[in-house]
Amino acid sequence: MISGLRRLFGTGAPAGLAKRLAPEEHVLAVAEVAGGAEIVATSLGLWLPAADERVGWHLVSKATWAAGALTVIAAEEDGRAGDAVLLRDLPARRFELSRPGKLPSVVQTRVNRSIRSRHRIDLPVGGAWFVQRVLPGGREVALQVRADAGADRDAVVRLAEEVSRRIEAGGQVE
Repeated sequence: MISGLRRLFGTGAPAGLAKRLAPEEHVLAVAEVAGGAEIVATSLGLWLPAADERVGWHLVSKATWAAGALTVIAAEEDGRAGDAVLLRDLPARRFELSRPGKLPSVVQTRVNRSIRSRHRIDLPVGGAWFVQRVLPGGREVALQVRADAGADRDAVVRLAEEVSRRIEAGGQVE
């Protein structure tokens, strides 16, 4: 009965995940992936099928819902430049959801709520997105920098260090 209610309302942790949740973490939505696995959205991030860890909302670069499938592009930290965290996108993962429930809207809301500001800066070759995002727990904001493919990494690092100093001095990302 419980699993049936969980499927109907899209909430409640799957049996194997409940013991892995952080004490302050609560389930917001669950969706069944074609084939029986589940994607779980929590207050701290997104648990993808067969993942050993959650992807924090601050590390979900992009999530789209179209044609019955959720496509997620997660990022990983790829260095630092001053107080800025350099990010690199991981390959997109596509999940066909047989029972999406409220998961697509929860994912969209949580990703958007994690973003405080975003600004694109163009370079002679490529450019980079500078995004201030709320970290899990909601107390800290981090400056993240995601360079375009092919952008000059040294130029991105110098620019990120400069922007980081400006923000620390009370300025804005420009």
